[in-house]
Amino acid sequence: MKGIFIRSMQHKEKIVIFYMDSSGKVTERYVRVLKFNDNHILVYCHYRKKVRTLKLDNILSCGPVRKVAI
Repeated sequence: MKGIFIRSMQHKEKIVIFYMDSSGKVTERYVRVLKFNDNHILVYCHYRKKVRTLKLDNILSCGPVRKVAI
């Protein structure tokens, strides 16, 4: 995951994450990574249109946003 976070920061790329919130609900979020450390990640959330701090332990998976060919 660390490599994907670094790439998102360096290239200002949007990534998709699957995140489990404090109530156990899993959500799909499209974010751009601003900063991260060993415990938390600071992201711009495109869904909420706000900067959010997320726990790394609650990120279930992440990856690049796939572009759909039309």
